[in-house]
This record gives sequence, C-alpha cells and structure tokens, in this order.
Amino acid sequence: MSHFTARCFLPARSYSGKLAALVATSLFCLAAQPMLAAEEADAPKGQSVSVLKAAKSCFNNIVEVSGIILAREETAVRPERPGLKVSEVLVDAGETVTAGQTLARLTPPEGGNINVQAPVAGVVSASTATIGAFASPRGEALFSIISRSEYDLVGLVSTEDIGKVAANQPAAIKIIGAGNVDGKVRRVAPTVEPNSQLGQVFIGITTNRRLAINASGRAEIKTGQSCGVAVPLTAVLYGNAGTVVQVVKRARIETRRVEVGLMSGGQIEIREGLNEGDDVVARAGALLREGDPVRPVSTTANGK
Repeated sequence: MSHFTARCFLPARSYSGKLAALVATSLFCLAAQPMLAAEEADAPKGQSVSVLKAAKSCFNNIVEVSGIILAREETAVRPERPGLKVSEVLVDAGETVTAGQTLARLTPPEGGNINVQAPVAGVVSASTATIGAFASPRGEALFSIISRSEYDLVGLVSTEDIGKVAANQPAAIKIIGAGNVDGKVRRVAPTVEPNSQLGQVFIGITTNRRLAINASGRAEIKTGQSCGVAVPLTAVLYGNAGTVVQVVKRARIETRRVEVGLMSGGQIEIREGLNEGDDVVARAGALLREGDPVRPVSTTANGK
C-alpha cells in the first residue's frame, strides 16, 4: 500500500475564521494519522503463498494381499469301465468346454466307440489323453476341468489386517500375464500361522479369461470407506512437534496440529484439527512460521 501523508492547508480568510479553521484542521490531522498508521500496520507485507480450500472427500480403506491363482474346484474325468483304448482326442488343455461336451472317444475290446463327456462346464486345465493309450476308472485322469471357470486368489494377510477382511468384500486383482480382474472375498481362514502371524484369505474370481494356475497375483480388498476433510499430501508437515498443516487467517500463518488418516491419489484425510473451507497453504514449508504475514493466492488441489 502506498503511503499517504495528511497535509493541512489553511485557506485565506479573516483572523477569526483562520483560527477556527486551524483548530478544525488540526483535530482532523490528529485523528487521521493513527488510522493511517493502523492501516499500514495491518497491510500484508510477507511473501505470496498458494492456498486452497480444505474440502470433503472419501477414502477407501484398502487391505493388500499377495498370493497365487488356484482352481477353486477341479473335476477329474475318467472312463467308467476298464480296458478302453483312446481312439480320438477332441479337446486340448486350455480350452473351454460345456457340460455334456464330448472330450474324447474310447474303443472297448468288443469294438465300437464310447464317448467321454465333460460332467461340468469349465476350462480344461490338464489332459493326459493320447491316441492308443489305455484308460480306466482307477488310472490317471484323462482330463481335469476347472469347474465353472472359477478360481481363487489365495493370499496371506497380517494379523493386523485380517480382522478387517470379511466375506463378500470387493477386490481389484492384478494377475501377472493376465491383467486386471474383479473378485470378491469368499472366505477368511479362522486361524493364522504361528511363526509368520499371517492368515489365509480366499478371493473368488469368475472370468472367461484363461488364468494360469499358480500365477502370481495381487489384490486390493476394499474393507470400508471414510469420508472427511482432505488436503494434498504437500500441505502436511511432519516433525518433532507432530503432524501440522499451515492455514492462512487474516493474512497471517496459523499452524494447526492435525490427525491424519487414509491416503489416496495424492490426497490425505484430516480427521482432526481442520475444518472444511479453511484456507490451507498448498505447499507447507519450514520457512513459514506462526504469525508470519503472507499474501494468499487461491489455487486448486491440482495446482491451477
């Protein structure tokens, strides 16, 4: 703010008029000077800082699980009688089949053909059927089918997190070599391994994709949601005095101790110490101290 100096001019008039004008002008000058001094004292003189409004946001509570892909249920396919020879193989491992579909043809000693059919729909996970080989009810299975194309990601969760996981919670799963699929918690083991203090979680997957058994996968289980005031991660300072956020009030810095919560997408939940609508310094810094004068410049959470 530019300085203003109150100048008192005395217009030409009679002596008595001059005396009255002098008294009035002097009183005006005495009253104006403290007001001008106060305005100059209140004017911000500090550096400009980017501020944004603390706004409400929702955060997902996530438990991460690493594990491997297993078939939920495998059905072994064998002939019902012994002494049969494989004469034709109609499907290979990896193919999707329907219930009742013919998988192979076998020849009995008396001649003719016997069809081997799929008892369930699913994906053929393995096949030992080769033309000319013998097959029997007690021998090695001709085919193994992943029933209904249902898989489980079987992973381990720490005792700290296993209490948060429950059946039917949704999960986003990333499988090496297969990409992303959706899943849902199917069950949680009732015990933990005593040495590692980890417990098993079974996340069900139903998909038309061909998933490789024993492939590694990683799941993010959504165990809940928390909604409250949020600020960018850059607005939070961690130090010996605790976790703080810097707020601008009346063009001066206020330091607020806060309790933080969940984090997501560059934002952090503030559970205590901050109100919705507070002007928060977007990039808090150690050079800004309590009571420092500043010139706030409004911005948004993405810096624009």
